[in-house]
Amino acid sequence: MTATETTPDAARILDIATGYMAAQQLFQASRIGLFAALADGALDADELAAATGVTPRMARILADALAARGLLARADGAYRLEPDAAAYLVGEASVIDLAPFLTFLSEISYPHWLQFGHTVDTTTPGDLQMDDARWATFMAGVMTYNRLHGQEFGRHVDLSAATNALDFGGLSAAFAIEAMVRNPALRTTFLYAPGFEDGVAQAVAEAGVADRATVETGDTATTGPEGQYDAVFMNHVIHRFSADENRGILQRLRAAAVPGATLTLLDFFLDDDAEQRALDAVHAGEYLVIDGTVVYPESEVRAWLAETGWQVREKVALPASPRVLVATAV
Repeated sequence: MTATETTPDAARILDIATGYMAAQQLFQASRIGLFAALADGALDADELAAATGVTPRMARILADALAARGLLARADGAYRLEPDAAAYLVGEASVIDLAPFLTFLSEISYPHWLQFGHTVDTTTPGDLQMDDARWATFMAGVMTYNRLHGQEFGRHVDLSAATNALDFGGLSAAFAIEAMVRNPALRTTFLYAPGFEDGVAQAVAEAGVADRATVETGDTATTGPEGQYDAVFMNHVIHRFSADENRGILQRLRAAAVPGATLTLLDFFLDDDAEQRALDAVHAGEYLVIDGTVVYPESEVRAWLAETGWQVREKVALPASPRVLVATAV
């Protein structure tokens, strides 16, 4: 090694290796209401301790850790919320309260990752050992995360020209609802698997768009939708089905779309870009260890689209959420 050469430091390795520590501090801060305690203004460690029921020592450890990660700001011994924490972590006053998702990560996902060694060795999921209470935590977390995805979908995907949409086989109505709220001319048929219809009907009613919504049921893998739609939502579908099933779904959706219709295909992808987006790669492990579902390579998904009459025109990366392949019916 020459005098001008230096040894790289290990900061990146340690940041990844200790990531679970920061995650647990975030989970526990949310659980004890630390962020909510700061919603009305800055507090010092003693005041935080009194507001959350933990010791001053514990309050300072959590607050310093979260300040170091940028969720809080610290000045003169007092802590205040940064804008992202104020928007998503303060409970009912949040734009979207992410607490149910953090609870899912803490109580379901995190302990399940302790089986990841088994998954690495076998490429099979671990054992979730679910009961009714854990399923309730699971679904509350997943649907909360989907609300965030839907919000970002509405912000970043332009469907202002659409008038007749099909939302097919998804896990959440949030995506179509966001589009409908932003586009008062848009009507949507929700065609979901049996068991989801009540939740969809409740969601569209709460959003005030029930007069422009039709809710139907059908098996996602086999149902051929009827209609002539100028927008089709296929959001959070492909990771739950095999390659052959996804080709069939895309083919049937193309048959229900008018020429020039827009398809939004939202999911996580393993890409071939110069640098893989970390969020997608992490979820490839999460989906596999949790239940064996698949984060597909983007190149494979693009091939299905081309084979079934769709031409990709854009890829949109949603902040803290999946990506969307936006395609045109050709």
